[in-house]
Formats: sequence, C-alpha cells, structure tokens
Amino acid sequence: MNERDYTKGPDRWFLLQEISDFLFHEANLLDERRYEEWLDLLADDYHYSVPLRMNVEFADADTRGETKVGSEVCWFDEPKSTVELRVLQLATGVHWAEEPVSRVSHLVTNLRIEEVTMPEVKLSSRFLVYRNRVADETDFYVGRRTDVVRRTDDGWQIVKRHLLLDQTVLLSKNLSVFL
Repeated sequence: MNERDYTKGPDRWFLLQEISDFLFHEANLLDERRYEEWLDLLADDYHYSVPLRMNVEFADADTRGETKVGSEVCWFDEPKSTVELRVLQLATGVHWAEEPVSRVSHLVTNLRIEEVTMPEVKLSSRFLVYRNRVADETDFYVGRRTDVVRRTDDGWQIVKRHLLLDQTVLLSKNLSVFL
C-alpha cells in the first residue's frame, strides 16, 4: 500500500482542511453548550493543560515563562474524567457561575500542522474565547494552543490540548467556560 505523504503538497492541504473543519465543529459545540456531544470528541486518554504564565526577565523567558505541567500549579492540568465531572456539574443547572448561562464564542485561527505521525497530528493555533454573562460581565481569553488529534474509525478525536494564555492575571470572576 502506498503511504500518503502529509509533509507537503495536496495531501497536507487536505489534511489541514479536514482538521480545521473538525476544530470549527468543536468550537460550535462549545458555543452551543452541547457538552455531551463535545465530550465524544475527546479521546479516553485526553489530557488538558493550561499553565500559569509568568512575568520573567528576558533571559528566563524560554525556561520560566510558564509553570510546569504535572509538577507546578496550573489553571488546569486534568484528564478527561475531570472534564466529564465539570460537564456533569454544568448540566445540573445549579452552577452559580453559569446561572444565567454565559454567551460564548470560540475563535480558532492560524492553524498549522506541526507534525504528522499518523494516526496522530500535532497542531498549533491561536484562539480567542469571548464570554458575556448577565448585563455587564465580559471576559476575553486569548493565547496559543497546541493540540494533538487522532484519526479513528469514527473520525477525529482530541488527545491532548495545551493552552498558553497571554494573560498572567485573569480578570474574570471564574473559569466556568471550556477554553
């Protein structure tokens, strides 16, 4: 069997388009609060991490610009099981931070394929998540992220998501939205 070359040419472009469509669909599910369907897009071995950004001197920016996942405090550092618990909590309808519910828009842009080792693909992108709740609470979460997605018989699944927020201090009252 002739193995596809995803490193260049039309195969790489088609792969990028396919994965882009998948990530845009994921964003719509989150915006529409269709969390049960969204969970189906996460692999069983899914891991989600959002380290804290640090204000450091130039010489330390590459090594201490963020906390270390797995050994230091992070905004999030969790497996799929914890994400499922967060979804269950939101589904109760008695989540103080989401009553009334927020209006959320997820934007994903600058999507690039970093590495292809089929069935997995490592991606980099930029994101903006806008949230408005009640009359005057508005939050923006902006940054870059690295995703690893896996092609399965049922379609793509997200295996790993690592976000780097551009903020060192979050001004929102809570982190009840999925970034």
